[in-house]
Amino acid sequence: QVRLVESGGGLVPPGGSLNLSCAGSGIIFSYYAMGWYRQGPGKQRELVAVANTGGATNYADSGKGRFTISTDKSKNTIYLHMNSLKPEDTAVYSCNAPAGGTNPGFYWGQGTQVTVSS
Repeated sequence: QVRLVESGGGLVPPGGSLNLSCAGSGIIFSYYAMGWYRQGPGKQRELVAVANTGGATNYADSGKGRFTISTDKSKNTIYLHMNSLKPEDTAVYSCNAPAGGTNPGFYWGQGTQVTVSS
């Protein structure tokens, strides 16, 4: 059974940092473009970042220069490193595969809550 499990969310003040992880089982991450999505209160789900199979990465404008997506293939884990967090970054963050297309891929994690507040 394919499982994606996110962790690392929490409460952080504006300007702070968080490192999110998504560990997979029953799936080989190197076969897929992996991504992070988020959905904030009263907002639609949006793509945050994608790590392609060839190593290239892409970011939504909202996180460019502040967020970094990376993949550890040996651990079957992807990460989202978030710096200079803003209140508008508050959302449930979920990992997804395959990511980056018009529609999200069909493998999802349960999500981890990120709250940016003083």
